[in-house]
Amino acid sequence: MKPKLRFKAEDGSDFPDWEKMTLGDIGSVAMCKRVFKEQTSSAGDVPFFKIGTFGSEPDAYISRELFEALKKNHPYPKNGTVLLSASGTVGRQVVYQGEDAYYQDSNIVWLEHDDSVTDSFLEQFYSVVHWQGLEGSTIKRLYNKTILSTTFYRPSLPEQHKIADLLSTVDCVIAEQQSEVAAWVQRKKGVMQKLFSQEVRFKADDGSDFPDWKKKKLGEICEYGRQRGIGAHYVGTENMLKNFGGISINDPEAKASGSLYFEGDTLMSNIRPYLKKAWKANCNGACSSDVLVFHPTNVESDYLHCIIASDSFVTYVMSAAKGSKMPRGDKAHMMQMPLILPSVPEQRKIADCLSSIDDVIVKARTELAEWQELKKGLLQQMFV
Repeated sequence: MKPKLRFKAEDGSDFPDWEKMTLGDIGSVAMCKRVFKEQTSSAGDVPFFKIGTFGSEPDAYISRELFEALKKNHPYPKNGTVLLSASGTVGRQVVYQGEDAYYQDSNIVWLEHDDSVTDSFLEQFYSVVHWQGLEGSTIKRLYNKTILSTTFYRPSLPEQHKIADLLSTVDCVIAEQQSEVAAWVQRKKGVMQKLFSQEVRFKADDGSDFPDWKKKKLGEICEYGRQRGIGAHYVGTENMLKNFGGISINDPEAKASGSLYFEGDTLMSNIRPYLKKAWKANCNGACSSDVLVFHPTNVESDYLHCIIASDSFVTYVMSAAKGSKMPRGDKAHMMQMPLILPSVPEQRKIADCLSSIDDVIVKARTELAEWQELKKGLLQQMFV
């Protein structure tokens, strides 16, 4: 068993064949000691992370004294150790960089391994491994025995370094591209805030001021699409991307029965509106009943999309959403949303401005997807 893509040694010779073994042959599983609720507070010194907030905001804080005691009396990861989630999103990982933070209990584990393998190589291996025999009906669980029995092909240390260095370089590019996307999304929010609050106003082509904006309700400028039928380019909530990322459809020509939409309509997922799934249709098609179709009546279609695909609209929808686990927006409540509408010419200028930013965001997301696909291809070629 050899990977399809191999490095050469510095002298041009081939590296030794990879050795087949299990993760248990090179180490044992360790886990963080559990921290109970009564030991945490919002006023502590040390950030405390659970599995669901891996690499994100801390759930709580623990005291400095407890933190030092836990590290002293229980195994704790070294810098560079790859921490794994053992439940929920099984296999999710984060590299421990020695930050002054504590990770909780048996839901977060790592491999205490010997010197025949590097942490950076293990990090890439975890990206491609398919954990077998996961247990649990609703919430899957990655048990220690599964980790230790997982088949592992070990290259020589020099080849491990070369593989990890290349893939880490790609990871850095991906991280930079993700930051660029996030920065442009944030810039767009700032521009929208200034435009919709009228802090910044456009001028007419002749340099004159546009008319004052008029108070309206959403229902006065658009209506729900209510036609049903069979159409192609079928859109379900699962096809819509979060954070106003548009849609992703594998087979646009496949036809299905549902609510009809038309070019220029704005579609929004009404399940868990906080996921911010919205798309301006560039064709005719059909969608599921869980997707709302907003058809412009007295507003420019691009400007209507700007309203629907905005944080302020999502906040308004969530203020009357019904349901705890799978909240849905109230359709009647949505149409009562108050807004201030500019004249049609100013609507076009605002929409053109935001559309230009959207073009930059789409380009940045496309480049990100290409780098992610490259990383995926390299992993498939470089691992057995």
